[in-house]
Amino acid sequence: MKIFWFALIALIFGIIASLLVTKYVSIDASNQGDKRVLMAKMPIEAGAVLVATQFQLVAWPSAKTPEGVFTDEKKLIGRVARQSMFPGELIVEAKLASLESKGGLASMITVGKRAISVRVNDVVGVAGFALPGNYVDILVSAKDGTGQPFSKTVLNHVKVLAIAQDTTADPAKPKVVNAVTLELTPSEAEQLDLARSIGTLSLVLRNEIDSLELKSGGASLKDITQHKELLADNVKSLGKKYRTVPKKSKEQSGKMLEIRGVKENEYKESTI
Repeated sequence: MKIFWFALIALIFGIIASLLVTKYVSIDASNQGDKRVLMAKMPIEAGAVLVATQFQLVAWPSAKTPEGVFTDEKKLIGRVARQSMFPGELIVEAKLASLESKGGLASMITVGKRAISVRVNDVVGVAGFALPGNYVDILVSAKDGTGQPFSKTVLNHVKVLAIAQDTTADPAKPKVVNAVTLELTPSEAEQLDLARSIGTLSLVLRNEIDSLELKSGGASLKDITQHKELLADNVKSLGKKYRTVPKKSKEQSGKMLEIRGVKENEYKESTI
């Protein structure tokens, strides 16, 4: 009987050992399937020319390797970053400018578009919260042919390329600048240039995922005055609806009331 139990225990340990060996071999096999790719090891600003000290080779599962990764340092040195990259982020072709790019702001401009700078102040610049990579709408405030003031959205969903001379900024530390550089098509750049010559420009910050085009006829002085008149009428009507309840007479003030359900019944005169 003892021999049976010894044999059973040995069999159990043998199975456990077999399972551990199988697991180790599978892990080792998966490691052999890793691919060594280049990853940023320090912040890389948009428009910067890449150097060897900014990235490193790391093991990455071959099955999960994104398209366009780099495995050769020589092919990456001298390339220009089109987007900002952070430590631990894989460097892929989509984040880089073309091979002919020399660096700087020009390498960040989408092919077919243009960069144009406009002067702003702390209010126009959305109090410093419009950062590179954000999208804004552009308003113009001017006077029409009759001399009446108006405001209208000129351009929708415009990308901010830089604030002052910075192509990157810390979202936690907004700062007021005197110029903002925007990315526009050639026709949009013409519209913006005309708009700033006839009036004052303002930036309206958009949600990052909101790409809907705003269709508006603009606002005039008449719209604002009508709004004020409507507001005054509403306040007046509310005052009539919720007018002050008149005070009770001296004869009523000395009486106690008993309330049953929704009706009031005079109960008795108070001795107080």
